[in-house]
Amino acid sequence: MSNKIKSAFVVALFVLFVFVAAYILTNAFGYYMGYQPGGMGYFGMAMIISGISSFVSYYYSDKIVLGISGARHANTIEDKLFTQVAENICIGAGIPKPKLYVIEDTAPNAFATGRDPDHAVICATTGLLSKLNRTELEGVLAHEISHIRNYDIRLMSIVSVMVGLVALLGDWFLRMSYFGRGSRDRDNGNIGAIFLVLGIIFAILSPIIAQLIQLAISRRREFTADAGSVEITRQPQGLISALKKISADTEPLEAANKATAHLYIVNPFHSVPDKSQRAVNFMAGLFNTHPPMPERITALQNMM
Repeated sequence: MSNKIKSAFVVALFVLFVFVAAYILTNAFGYYMGYQPGGMGYFGMAMIISGISSFVSYYYSDKIVLGISGARHANTIEDKLFTQVAENICIGAGIPKPKLYVIEDTAPNAFATGRDPDHAVICATTGLLSKLNRTELEGVLAHEISHIRNYDIRLMSIVSVMVGLVALLGDWFLRMSYFGRGSRDRDNGNIGAIFLVLGIIFAILSPIIAQLIQLAISRRREFTADAGSVEITRQPQGLISALKKISADTEPLEAANKATAHLYIVNPFHSVPDKSQRAVNFMAGLFNTHPPMPERITALQNMM
């Protein structure tokens, strides 16, 4: 419950930040072009663009991610254990069985995507299916099904769109202010000047802040999904063992990229830390897509 409350707070904060950033950037751009600040013209255009992007992301995010990953449909013969375990876990979780896909890659990992429990996808690599035993696989699939049941797949799709909107507006404003000359009829009023200064500040900082909040949401949802996996399987040790195996495997996942890294159960770009390293750098941790593995395992062990 604590994780859910914290996640809801972070999401609310993120929505508020995106709204404020979009309003300031669009008004700064409008003032630069010679319009009076405070109007809804450019802000309305930004919201329309965001709405269209959200619609496309909402309905086609799963197809886009699967296409990028080069995944194939799982079949009941070649991927018998995968399909059987997924079906059993879905019955226990009380949700429809999602579409199952497989990535031909020996690096162990898995992710869920889609928009809701009726339109969801779980994708696993051949490395995951071959290197985990049944109990470990149950823990991983229950984790992904928990993401589906909690509508995390929808949330992260929408959050990604909002991050993209802020980055687009910031880049748009900086390029126009750098290469363009603006309107000569611009009124140099105090309000307009304030919007212009704030616009420059937000154009530089807001994409970074938006990404940090997105990553914070992603990390928080991983803790919640871990807890959901234990709730479904009643076996914390299965997921603990699976996470240890996946994180200890140093083979790179070639199908992953920065746009899809946050979807996976373990960061596909992870590396095994040097034994002499006793603490994770704070600033580096802010840009991680997943919580530190020791923290996840400790939280799971406390459930035993």
